[in-house]
Amino acid sequence: MKHTKPARLSAAAVIGAVALTACGGDGEGGADGAGEIEEVHLRVAWWGSDHRHANTEAIIDDFTEEHPHITIDGEFNDWTGYQDTLATQVASGDAPDVVQLDDEFIREYADRGALLELTDVDTSGIDPTIVEGGQSEGVQYAIPTGVNALVMMANPELFEEAGVEMPDDTTWTWEEFIDVSSTIQEETGAYGTNNPIAQTLMVWLRQQDKGLFTEDGQLGIEADDAAEYFAFLEELVEEGALPSASEMAEEESAVMEDSLIATHRSAMGMSWTNQLPALTEASGVELVPLRFPSPTGQAEDNGLWFKNTMLMGATSGTDHPEEAQLFIDHFINSVDAGMHNLMDRGLPSNEEVREAVVEEVDGQDLVVAELVDALGGEITSAEPMPPVGFTGISDELSLRSQDVFFGRMDADEAGESFVDAANRILE
Repeated sequence: MKHTKPARLSAAAVIGAVALTACGGDGEGGADGAGEIEEVHLRVAWWGSDHRHANTEAIIDDFTEEHPHITIDGEFNDWTGYQDTLATQVASGDAPDVVQLDDEFIREYADRGALLELTDVDTSGIDPTIVEGGQSEGVQYAIPTGVNALVMMANPELFEEAGVEMPDDTTWTWEEFIDVSSTIQEETGAYGTNNPIAQTLMVWLRQQDKGLFTEDGQLGIEADDAAEYFAFLEELVEEGALPSASEMAEEESAVMEDSLIATHRSAMGMSWTNQLPALTEASGVELVPLRFPSPTGQAEDNGLWFKNTMLMGATSGTDHPEEAQLFIDHFINSVDAGMHNLMDRGLPSNEEVREAVVEEVDGQDLVVAELVDALGGEITSAEPMPPVGFTGISDELSLRSQDVFFGRMDADEAGESFVDAANRILE
């Protein structure tokens, strides 16, 4: 899909746009006379749903209307196809100028020299802890489009059936979580929550002022830390706060509609805030997002952080770094772009855009927006950029958890095995 706008400009537009001329040509045109602006062609790539595809095209249309000397070809794919295609394009030196990124891959591409340092994108309207989410070793390689957080999605119907009040998530502790879960399990047969994921360990570690990874991409824990976490999970299983080993293993491959929280087999489900509307639809219940319990009962100790839903970056091989960054700046900081995106790419990272979007959304989208906004006063630090190999480390954590749940390893053995495997992956 090529978005082309007329290249003829008024004299005022020509003068105003001279500063935006490209630093290199790609065969799309050139400046053959004084005062004429070189036509610039950009390729912009993203993944997502058909809805996101339409939103992005609308943003591109707005941008090219404002900058008529720039044309944009959009390259759209699903998640798997996008990552495979981008990896091939980067390897062959044929990557798009602007790319949508997941934070899991930024360090890998940055280490390969494939990403452009973004020096011309305005980040003054974005919380610094969010801005840091697009950095690798202190260099800004991408800008988060929006953020979400890992929370407990609670089913109020199961709480009511069990005769348990919904907890105050600004003060509850892990002890209260276990008590609530045990009562719900006894009264309804539903478990407290669902299968933990790698980010569950990250929250748990942050609550103890530790981190799974260091800023330079190394493992940040010892075997004893991992063993303590596995022992904690064992306790949750014994108390009915987590499902049986077989049920957790089954949920590893379950689609959202068959998940424990969607089928009312757990009263709570650990999930990302942007998934609340879809989980609500799948479960048929107006789910309530709750902060994680903390060891102290203090909201600021809940260990949560803002995860980038996705980010926008530019590739280092672009012939037009100024125009690529100009588009990213528009994408992130323009209220008009935000109104096209709404919350499809997370609660907008730019605070002005966020305010406009929050006024527009309703229902569960509004619930998410209000919670994430409230978390801004509690979250004090960003999580380091995931290292290359994060997916493999997540898989190892899942396998060792299952070993503990099925009794194949005790917590100490699993802790040592996990740390050894993670360090090998990071070598």
